Amino acid sequence: MSRPKDQTRGEGCCGSLGNYLTSAKFLLYLGHSLSTWGDRMWHFAVSVFLVELYGNSLLLTAVYGLVVAGSVLFMGAIIGNWVDKNARLKVAQTALVVQNVSVILCGIILMMVFLHKDALLTMYHGWVLTSCYIMIITIANIANLASTATTITIQRDWIVVVAGGDRSKLADMNATIRRIDQLTNILAPMAVGQIMTFGSPVIGCGFISGWNLVSMCVEYFLLWKVYQKTPALAVKVTLKVEETELKQLNAHKDTEQKPMEGTQLMGETDSDVQKQEQGCASQLAEPFRTFRNGWVSYYNQSVFLAGLGLAFLYMTVLGFDCITTGYAYTQGLSGSILSILMGASAIAGIMGTVAFTWLRRKFGLIRTGLISGFAQFASLSLCVVSVFMPGSPLDLSVSPFQDIRTRFIQGEPLPTRPPTKIPEAIFTSEMHTANGSSPTDHVPEMSPQSVPILSVSLLFAGVIAARVGLWAFDLTVTQLLQENVDESERGIINGVQNSMNYLLDLVHFIMVILAPNPEAFGLLVLISVSFVAMGHILYFRFAQKSLGNQLCVCGPNEKEVIGETQSNTSVV
Repeated sequence: MSRPKDQTRGEGCCGSLGNYLTSAKFLLYLGHSLSTWGDRMWHFAVSVFLVELYGNSLLLTAVYGLVVAGSVLFMGAIIGNWVDKNARLKVAQTALVVQNVSVILCGIILMMVFLHKDALLTMYHGWVLTSCYIMIITIANIANLASTATTITIQRDWIVVVAGGDRSKLADMNATIRRIDQLTNILAPMAVGQIMTFGSPVIGCGFISGWNLVSMCVEYFLLWKVYQKTPALAVKVTLKVEETELKQLNAHKDTEQKPMEGTQLMGETDSDVQKQEQGCASQLAEPFRTFRNGWVSYYNQSVFLAGLGLAFLYMTVLGFDCITTGYAYTQGLSGSILSILMGASAIAGIMGTVAFTWLRRKFGLIRTGLISGFAQFASLSLCVVSVFMPGSPLDLSVSPFQDIRTRFIQGEPLPTRPPTKIPEAIFTSEMHTANGSSPTDHVPEMSPQSVPILSVSLLFAGVIAARVGLWAFDLTVTQLLQENVDESERGIINGVQNSMNYLLDLVHFIMVILAPNPEAFGLLVLISVSFVAMGHILYFRFAQKSLGNQLCVCGPNEKEVIGETQSNTSVV
C-alpha cells in the first residue's frame, strides 16, 4: 500500500531541512554567528569600559584604537603568512582559543579593577592601576589580532573550499556571512548595553567572559565538524616559499658533495660558528622579510587596484563610528534617534547583500562592482549637498586646525553645556573595531531647537543610502580576492589587505584629530567623498583592464572570466 503524497512530501521537506542543518555550510554560518556576536559585544563593551575606568575620558579608548590599528598594520602580513604555512584546522582552532582566552582574561582583569579601583589607585602612586590599563589594552590587542587571523582563515579561505569552486554558491555564502555581520552589529551591542545599564560594568564583564567561555567550546566543536564534512580542507597547496627553500637546500647539498681540500679543523669550527650566527640573524630578519614580501606580492596581484580601491573607502567620516554619531549628537539628534538610524543603516546593508547576489547573476562580478560603486557615490552626493544646507556648521573663516581650547586661550569664552550622558551608540563601530579619539568630547552641545535639522538629515540620508552600494562593493572585492589569489597566498594577501584598510582608517582618525572643531566637519565630509571617488576610480581602472582582456561577455547564465592573471610571484 502506497503512502499518501502529502506524507511523502512532508518527509522529504523534513529530510531536506535536516540535511541543511547538518551541512558544512550551515555549521559554518552558526559558528560565525557565535563568533561575531561575541566579537561585537566585546568591541562595544571594551570602549565603554575604558571610558568608565578613566573618568569618562576618551584617552584610553583612543590609545586602544591606535594600538589596534598599528598592530594590524604591521602584523597583517605576518599573520596571513602564518595562516598560509600551517594546517587549516590548526590555524582556526589556535586563533579561536587565543582570541577567546584573551577576552576572558581581559574581562577578569576589568572586573578586578572595577571592584578595587580605589585601592589600586593608592598602591605605588597609582602605578599598579596604570599597569592594569597596559595589561588590558595589550591583551585586548592580542584578542583583536587573533580575531584577524580567524577572519582571514574562515572568511577568505575555508568558505572558498566549502563552496567547492561554485561561484554562485560562494557569492551566496559571502552575502549570508555579511548579513550575519550586519545583524550582530546592531543586536549584540544592544544586548550587552542593556546588561550594563540595568546591572553594572562588573556584571557586564562577567557576562562577556562567561559567553566567550561557552562560545569557545561550541565553536571549537563546530570547526571540527565542518572540517570533517569537507575533506578538501585537509588538502593545502604547497607554498611557493617552501619550494624555494627546497631548491636552496638541494643546491646546498650539491655544494657539500664537492671535494674539499686543505680543510683544517680550526677552519671548520670557525665556519660552523659563522653558520650559526647567520642562522640567528636570518631568524631575526624573517618577520621583516615576510612583511616586505607580503606587500610586494600584494602589489603584484591582478586584483591589486580593486583591493586598493576598497581600502580607500575606509578613509571616511561617513559611517556610524564614534566620530559621525558624535557629531550628529552635537547637532541635536538624541540617542534614541541615532539608534533608529543605526538600525536603518543595518537594513540598508542587508539590502546591499541582496542586491549583490542579484547583480552578480545579472551582470557578472566585475560589473557588479561598477554598478555598486556608482550607487554609493550617487548616494553620497546628498552628504555633499548637506554641507551647504541650513544648519551646517561649516565656517571657512575658522581655521580647521583651531580647536575650542585654542580659542579659549586666545580670549574667546568657551561655550558652556549642561552635563549630558553620551549615548551608547557613539561607541559602536560598524566596519571594524579600530575606534580612535573622538573630537566630540570637547565640543558644545546644541539643543534641538537651536539647530535646523535639514543639514544633518541630508547627511544621514546619504550615509544610510550609500550602505547599499558600499556592502555590495565590499562583497564584490572580497570575492575577487577569493577567486583570483592563489590558495598558497590567500592568507598573506588578505592580511596585507587588512593592513591597507587599517592604514586608511588610521589616516581618517588623524585627519579628525588635526581638524576636530565642528566648523571643519563639512571639509571632512568633502575629503571623505573625494577618497571614495578615488577608490572607485581605481576599481574602474581594474575593471577596464579586466574586461578589456575578457574571453566572453558576462551574462546571467554565462561564466565570467577575468583576463590574464598576473603571476603571483613573491619576491624573496
